[in-house]
Amino acid sequence: MRRILLGIALLLGTFTVFAQDASELINQAQEALTAKDYAKAFALYESAMSNLGDVQVDDAINFNIGFAAFQADKYDAAVKYFDKAIAADANTATAKEYKANALAKMDKTDEAIAAYKDAIAVSEDPGSLNYNAGIVSYKGKMYADAAEFFAAADAAGYNSENAIYYQAMALRKLDKDAEYKAVLVVGAEKFPSNDKITGALANVYVGEGNDLYKKGVEILNGANAQVTAGTITTTDEAYTKAVSDSKVEFQAAYDILEKALKLDAGNSNAQKLIDACKTVL
Repeated sequence: MRRILLGIALLLGTFTVFAQDASELINQAQEALTAKDYAKAFALYESAMSNLGDVQVDDAINFNIGFAAFQADKYDAAVKYFDKAIAADANTATAKEYKANALAKMDKTDEAIAAYKDAIAVSEDPGSLNYNAGIVSYKGKMYADAAEFFAAADAAGYNSENAIYYQAMALRKLDKDAEYKAVLVVGAEKFPSNDKITGALANVYVGEGNDLYKKGVEILNGANAQVTAGTITTTDEAYTKAVSDSKVEFQAAYDILEKALKLDAGNSNAQKLIDACKTVL
């Protein structure tokens, strides 16, 4: 009987030690977190949480543990603790944001995008969230999502220059040429010194100018082929009209290529096409 009582007393004493240890470990973890020693803080938190005993902790501690884990590059653990914080409604908006970032760090694109959307829905300032979600979507080749996120980031005024550029690039990946151009036009008006935006728009204009130039060449070559075949002469009205029609195309090409050069003075393709237009105008 004495052995049983001693055994029970020892067992109770062990629980007391665990409780004291857990409380001290949490205090040490908090100190490490304040000192930005995140790996140490996370290890201490983990050790404490596995041996809490009768120590009572606030649910908000899960956010702290998740934050320490995130900063220590332990992203799986970070997601686990942020989920616990979210479930306890402890610092929910920020927990959702960090959860999304952690999933993105693990290249879990689909889960990260869903988490970003969840975070955006409760955020009071979602600009950066939309931008980060756009980056993750773009890298994951989810271009439709990327275009929407970057548009929202720009609308919120967050990193608008890059948001507009990457929105345009996402639309280009989707072969939405008209929308791609429209976004670049807006971007060039808002940020005329941004070489990436203006250069991209200049290349759009070069492509359009080249198409118009080729139409003019096609019309003129067709008329000259008829002259060579003897079906018309250069004094015929048909030939005169063909030359006039070709010049309409060449002039339209010239005008749009001038816009390209205004945006990108060093665009050699624009300059070559302008010179070609000049020879026939």
